[in-house]
Amino acid sequence: MDHSSEVLTKLILQLSVILFAAKFAGEICERFIKIPPVIGELISGLILGILFLNGKEILGPLFLGDKSIPGFGLLFGSIETDKGHQNAIGIPVSGTLWAIGQIGAIVLLFMAGLETNLRQFVKFAGPASLVAIGGVLLPFVLGLTSTVLFGFADSFTDPKALFIGAVMTATSVGITVRVLGDIKQLDTPEGVTIIGAAVLDDVLGMLILTIVVGLSATSVFSASSIAIVALKSLGFWVILTGLGIILSDRLSRFFHKFRVAGAMTALAIGLAFLVAGLAETFGLAMIIGAFSMGLALSGTKLAKNLEQTLEGLHAVLVPIFFVVIGMMVNITSMGNILLFGLFITILAAIGKILGSGGPSLFAGFNRHGAWRIGIGMMPRGEVALIMAGIGVTSGIIDQDLFGVTVMMTIITTVIAPIILTRAFKTSLSGSRSLSTNKQGDLP
Repeated sequence: MDHSSEVLTKLILQLSVILFAAKFAGEICERFIKIPPVIGELISGLILGILFLNGKEILGPLFLGDKSIPGFGLLFGSIETDKGHQNAIGIPVSGTLWAIGQIGAIVLLFMAGLETNLRQFVKFAGPASLVAIGGVLLPFVLGLTSTVLFGFADSFTDPKALFIGAVMTATSVGITVRVLGDIKQLDTPEGVTIIGAAVLDDVLGMLILTIVVGLSATSVFSASSIAIVALKSLGFWVILTGLGIILSDRLSRFFHKFRVAGAMTALAIGLAFLVAGLAETFGLAMIIGAFSMGLALSGTKLAKNLEQTLEGLHAVLVPIFFVVIGMMVNITSMGNILLFGLFITILAAIGKILGSGGPSLFAGFNRHGAWRIGIGMMPRGEVALIMAGIGVTSGIIDQDLFGVTVMMTIITTVIAPIILTRAFKTSLSGSRSLSTNKQGDLP
């Protein structure tokens, strides 16, 4: 077997192991532990990382010097990797495997955009914006300040500190929607506000991350440079989303003219890839482009037809992304940052409960509603993981801070659904002056 065939064979075997591990772990989490399956996918990645990449300190006797018994460190450890990519991540995950995971992230955010109700998103922009801004500002400040105080960054303009602040702003739309749907609270004032604010949080958080990445590349931290990067990023996003909305109906009608089997799905994904690539070219993250395209198409007939056809693609590609993220965490080096990780996790919870819940008191909610909104905004989920992946591959953060972000993500994602379910069990109203009609719209 020549070298190229060997590399391809190992990649195929890697994907096989990843998919089996992701689905078995996800099934256990959802069926028996009653937590989101994404946690199982992350944990399976952590386990695969220990077994095949960085577990010598943990598995000790299974390794003999630089070698290991058959099966450990062989499947993933010996595959040829891109040196620049490997140095940035710090562990031998192949560039090809990472790229496949990123395709999964694009599909995930494109589908999230398709499933977002654009009209509802716009209609509830008022209270949702108030909640979202508070849910971005306070966590960002807490993350930025604590990173400097703990000595992981030299100053408040250090890209590492700015990055941790950016990751703290994330909110998982997917997990929050899933939990609210399970407990039949999507059409409540709190539910509608949480969803709208979560989407805005992610857009604002990714824009902040884009600014951080841009500033890190230029190493220039002045008010003018920040303003230029921010205006460039925000301007492109607004134009991109606006054009998408204007052209959405025409695109939908055009795609529906194709009669070749699967053409509509292929063209939609191709469009998502195109816009994701353009976004990256203009300094935005690819997933922002994918989400914006999905959001623009969300109100069209095309979106409804794509929901079922994309499920299969989602089920295969998205778990690969989460497992690879888990594999990138070096468990053996996390002892040094355990205290900081726990502290950041506590601040992450406080940041959303106070930052998002507090402002909701000025948007017509009482303390019960504010508590529900704060908890609903707490899980970081897939969004924080995507941001963490961007940070580590861009060289902004090292393995220690990457481990901190993953720890914070896992803990907040696990505990938030449990607390949120309990918060809605009481029959007490969460609003002072808000009510919903049959469709769940606020008057």
